[in-house]
Amino acid sequence: MVQLDFSKLDGLVTAVAQDWKTGEVLMVAYMNAESWELTRKTGIMHYWSRSRKALWKKGESSGNVQEVKELRIDCDADCVLARVRQIGDAACHTGYRSCFHRVIEEGGGERVDGVLVFDPAKVYGVSTERADARGASAERPKPYGEKK
Repeated sequence: MVQLDFSKLDGLVTAVAQDWKTGEVLMVAYMNAESWELTRKTGIMHYWSRSRKALWKKGESSGNVQEVKELRIDCDADCVLARVRQIGDAACHTGYRSCFHRVIEEGGGERVDGVLVFDPAKVYGVSTERADARGASAERPKPYGEKK
């Protein structure tokens, strides 16, 4: 049986979710031993929410579930690569397909390279800014092509 090394990050390992067909990185999160076991048993990605300090079944609130197609671990057994089928078009809690929709430009600015799939206010009952991990006071990036 595969043993992950949960000793390095206070009982957590890093988990990268990747689209199994395209290779697109969808998100990075954390897993504890319980979420790892649930993921393996159910075939649906489960994570550990560091902010809520709770187990989290991906898609439980949004319906954007991640079905496991393949699980890989790195050479140190402290990082998981989950190749998934994204059910629902968004992996990111801010409504984008990928959490990596923010492009840092050469001058230090940023732009959005992605399509907003859903409105977090409608799904979670909070504003887009509150759903964003950066907090309510952060300025939202402008869609690609819009002037700042």
